[in-house]
Amino acid sequence: MVTSDQQKRILLQGNEAVVAGALAAGCRFFAGYPITPASEISELLSVKLPELGGTFIQMEDEIASMGAVIGASLAGTKSMTATSGPGFSLIQENLGYACVTEVPCVIVNVMRGGPSTGLPTSPSQGDVQMARWGTHGDHPIIVLAVSSVSDCFSVTVKAFNLSEKYRVPVIVLSDEVVAHTREAVALPDADQIRVIDRIAPDVPPEWYKPYADNNRGVPDMAAFGDGYRHHVTGLIHDDHGYPTQDGKEVEKFIQRIHRKVSKGFQEIQVIKTHDMEDAEICVIAYGSVARSALRAVRDARNQGVKAGLIQLVTLFPFPRKSVDSYLRQCRVAIVPEMNMGQMSREISRVNQGGCRIVKHNKIDGHLISPEEILKHLITV
Repeated sequence: MVTSDQQKRILLQGNEAVVAGALAAGCRFFAGYPITPASEISELLSVKLPELGGTFIQMEDEIASMGAVIGASLAGTKSMTATSGPGFSLIQENLGYACVTEVPCVIVNVMRGGPSTGLPTSPSQGDVQMARWGTHGDHPIIVLAVSSVSDCFSVTVKAFNLSEKYRVPVIVLSDEVVAHTREAVALPDADQIRVIDRIAPDVPPEWYKPYADNNRGVPDMAAFGDGYRHHVTGLIHDDHGYPTQDGKEVEKFIQRIHRKVSKGFQEIQVIKTHDMEDAEICVIAYGSVARSALRAVRDARNQGVKAGLIQLVTLFPFPRKSVDSYLRQCRVAIVPEMNMGQMSREISRVNQGGCRIVKHNKIDGHLISPEEILKHLITV
């Protein structure tokens, strides 16, 4: 007998699951430029979006792509782009514009080896700190990471929901391995998916202030063309959107755009744990490396080692409170990354010497294997 769950299971690539998640969340605009290993996202959306009444545009470069995404979102449409390392570098200026103008949008970065053109077909996790700090200034941003095809769907939905709720760009970090892995997944029905939309103003147009503070710290957002007046600028602005250099206005604005995210820490900061109940040694990992780590933890358990895994879904704002409690529990934390140690710095900052941190960094364009992580688990 075939169960309903078995009937729903379909074979999907990671990039294809990103597309499914974006469409389920209500994305109806995509602007981008083809780049390995993210191209399947734009290729599939070029077909799927028009079928749903949405819009797909291949732009001349990633700079223009991000500009188009901002414009479409201001017009009231959930919007996204997808790219990889060199393209991610190019979007940074317009990403800062989206941060200061509080334009909700989603950016998927399928990481590959770098710097520059680097290793176009090889996995990497070298863009982690760039995702948080790539654009200049004290800006709020949310960075999520996917480790499986199932994650690619659910985390993309979450990215759109957080972006809409907090009026902030959300970056989804994938990598070449996750993007091109195929797995059988069971996707939820549309009525089982929670979809959040931005809050429209409930006041007459003459009363509307596009950047007015409220108890959420997130201004209501009217769409261009709906009869509400807007003034959108990359300059620091007052409640009406007009540029200001008044110190009190500037400080109030910067404090608010950070406060709106910090108030949402409980739902924004997400981790997954495996076998952490009695763990004495933990692995803290994200992306495709978390898959290797899970296998290593299971193998270590079979050898009598009390090992566990903390998979980071939210990278920034870093889930300090949750991670800190496990660091206090364990005597050693192993942090494997396909970079020179970008997330281990955050973990060490939180740890403050309470737990021994062991880094395992790999920068040769190859995935960290379960055997490499297991060796640490049975020898530390």
